Amino acid sequence: MIETADRIKETGATFTPIGLADYLSDRILTHVEKNRPVILDPSCGDGALLRSIGHKLDLVNAVYSLKGFDMEARYLRKAEELIRSNCRGDLELKQADFLEEIDLVDNQPQLLFDSSDGLNRFADVVIANPPYVRTQVLGANRAQDLAAKFNLKGRVDLYYPFLISMTHALKDGGILGVITSNRFLFTKSGESIRKFLFDNYEILEVIDLGDTKLFEAAVLPAIFIGRKKVHAINKEAKFLKIYEDLNGYEGKTLSKDTVYNVLNTTADGYFSDGAKRYKKTSGSLKFKNTKENTWAMLSSMEKNWVDKIEQASVGVVADYFKVRVGIKTTADKVFIGDKWEELGDRQPEESVMFDLISQQNLKPWSLCGKKKLRVLYTHECVAGKKQPIDLKKFPKAEAFLQSHREVLEGRDYVIRSGRKWYEIWVPQNPDAWQRPKLVFPDISPTPRFYYDESGKVVNGNCYWICATKADDNERLLLVQGIANTNLMTKYHDLVFSNKLYAGRRRYFSQYVQNYPLPDIKSPASRTIIETTLLLNSSEEASTTNKLQRKLEQIVAEAYGVEPVFTLD
Repeated sequence: MIETADRIKETGATFTPIGLADYLSDRILTHVEKNRPVILDPSCGDGALLRSIGHKLDLVNAVYSLKGFDMEARYLRKAEELIRSNCRGDLELKQADFLEEIDLVDNQPQLLFDSSDGLNRFADVVIANPPYVRTQVLGANRAQDLAAKFNLKGRVDLYYPFLISMTHALKDGGILGVITSNRFLFTKSGESIRKFLFDNYEILEVIDLGDTKLFEAAVLPAIFIGRKKVHAINKEAKFLKIYEDLNGYEGKTLSKDTVYNVLNTTADGYFSDGAKRYKKTSGSLKFKNTKENTWAMLSSMEKNWVDKIEQASVGVVADYFKVRVGIKTTADKVFIGDKWEELGDRQPEESVMFDLISQQNLKPWSLCGKKKLRVLYTHECVAGKKQPIDLKKFPKAEAFLQSHREVLEGRDYVIRSGRKWYEIWVPQNPDAWQRPKLVFPDISPTPRFYYDESGKVVNGNCYWICATKADDNERLLLVQGIANTNLMTKYHDLVFSNKLYAGRRRYFSQYVQNYPLPDIKSPASRTIIETTLLLNSSEEASTTNKLQRKLEQIVAEAYGVEPVFTLD
């Protein structure tokens, strides 16, 4: 049966292609030492993973057992046919929801199959490609049940409770090999998953498959392989990452028949399989001792380079500033626009209208765009406290908002939280806008850190850092100059590794707040600040290019490394 797009979105069903299944099986089996392993797939779908690992064990005449769960009977019928026609090992399949079957009471996993001996079974190996779907998509009751059972909070991907359950299913010393979204490797929301894996596994390999689109799922996939271990101690692990985005590299590539042959080669570099080009990098996974439990994938050369930068630093951005997100109106079509003048006399009062910095008009050293974005800002500061404006004092703004009242009241979460119907959902303290601030977009292919002293409001697709003390202005300029360089972009890519399709980067607050900073009193830092001031005021492209080249040189000098003039 062909799955509809809506059904796939609802269930997270994504079947593993043969090449990826074989690659994962090979990686897992390099770490399996036990004879007669019991191998479990908790969401087996059409059985591709179990078939692959079983077939490989048959090639060495191993004795093994395969066990699989799935909620869909039609998938299990396909799986049984595929596995029995290709594998000699024992096979048990069960139509059930693995997350319900696993019993976490008193930390004891109960995997009950319809076996004649009636004994509970525990896995030596778990091989899995669990569903990619947010718990919220499953419905409120299902999401609440999962949250209660697995002690989850907030928006959680379904693979997190699967990881917890699979860990309970494994024996101590058992091997987990799982395909997941790579988001948990880098994002703030993945912090709890990184901590869980870090605490419960000797981490053996992490393979970031990046933007290679190896199967039809709306995620960038990764492979995690670990050995279950109580009180695991992790310092470094093996990593491999492969991306189609080459950072502009146009040189020669090595030829391989398939992307899987690229993955299996011991060499790093640039490759082509005849249809696509890839950059492959391998090395050590470095676990950074930050609040976010950051994992950095670095080759030995990259690790030395990162270490030099960090050793030359006296702190990080978070030691001096708080990184904030901009406003979130949740009704941008009402509050934000570039054609307010078309309202004529009905335009809201000027005192509640503010110029807006948004992703669309942001450049590293200036703002751009012919049309000026403005926001109707419905909050003010009274006696140091943020509060909604009194609409009676602003009759034109009130009339405008009343004309959109149905839309604004449709945001029922605003009303339920005890807020006024016309409020912006996530405002900020209006007084803070007037301070010098650094603004940068959430998503961008290149760094765009802009220094603002004009009191503009920052949109929710951007982050901002504002001065709170008199001497913060110069430090903001230091951060701006460093953050807008290729050098810090390279550091960002290496340490945080979060790229989207088409080479776009995420500039999450937890990344930028961990940018290392040199001593602001050093001669190099003083020159960085002076050069940044000149760049902020430069209007000639040729002058800007010369200053940017100078900035790359002096920032490299501040950290004791070579300048980075191009990213490759």
